[in-house]
Amino acid sequence: MASLRRVKVLLVLNLIAVAGFVLFLAKCRPITTKSGDSFHDIHPRIEVANLTAHGISSIQDAVLKRLSLLEDIVYRQLNGLSKSLGLIEGYGGRGKGGLPATLSPEEEEKAKGPHEKYGYNSYLSEKISLDRSIPDYRPTKCKELKYGKDLPQISIIFIFVNEALSVILRSVHSAVNHTPAPLLKEIILVDDNSDEEELKAPLEEYVNKRYPGLVKVVRNQKREGLIRARIEGWKAATGQVTGFFDAHVEFTAGWAEPVLSRIQENRKRVILPSIDNIKQDNFEVQRYENSAHGYSWELWCMYISPPKDWWDAGDPSLPIR
Repeated sequence: MASLRRVKVLLVLNLIAVAGFVLFLAKCRPITTKSGDSFHDIHPRIEVANLTAHGISSIQDAVLKRLSLLEDIVYRQLNGLSKSLGLIEGYGGRGKGGLPATLSPEEEEKAKGPHEKYGYNSYLSEKISLDRSIPDYRPTKCKELKYGKDLPQISIIFIFVNEALSVILRSVHSAVNHTPAPLLKEIILVDDNSDEEELKAPLEEYVNKRYPGLVKVVRNQKREGLIRARIEGWKAATGQVTGFFDAHVEFTAGWAEPVLSRIQENRKRVILPSIDNIKQDNFEVQRYENSAHGYSWELWCMYISPPKDWWDAGDPSLPIR
């Protein structure tokens, strides 16, 4: 009898909890959000009224809609951070899809000085979104590969000195956008004693607000050079794997899983993803198909054609040694 009473009490408590949740949804006021020039209203009472017809799925839909609204509100607030720097966010705009971006004749004149300073068209870079879409050039078989859920986490380390702010932030946005969140431990920006003011407080304030806790900034007190700067980034890293990149790159979907899978198989491996080209004048993405990076005996970086046994295997998803 005592156990029966306990069961009845638990049932009553569960019913009260469910009823309270339903009443909570019913009492919540409709949320109105602005998207462009149009408004969209969500009426939670309609969802609750159809509870018996649609069951739990209606409540889930209402919660998902509310979360999407919150996400939209947060995104608009974060988007304002880039505007204060004169930069752009979103997946459209100039250079969308990795296509060449262009400037007007008036803008071309303004771009000459920065172009000579950085070795690429930094003025044009400021007109290209930090989140622009670029092509996924992976072979079909690579896209079909499946990877385990226990892959190690990676710390992405960017080394820079007097790089254009827009290019650095596009590298960061691209890494966040195209690396699965469970696999991305952190992003570390190593400043090898830059002189540019925009790379000091403006950069640090932006990443701290835009990606709190995810992006760290390490600053060398004197110019150390590429290798020692990389070591400083490695010292600050807490991920199981460290990846070193120039701060003028853009990642594509699915780049991380094969890299981490190879290292998981053998921790002594050093992996280099397939690298395409971003043209310095117009930021067009140029595909370098079926090639590997390597070095000559003089240590010049070069593209290497895959060996005959790789071609004979007929599997473009295989690694190139």
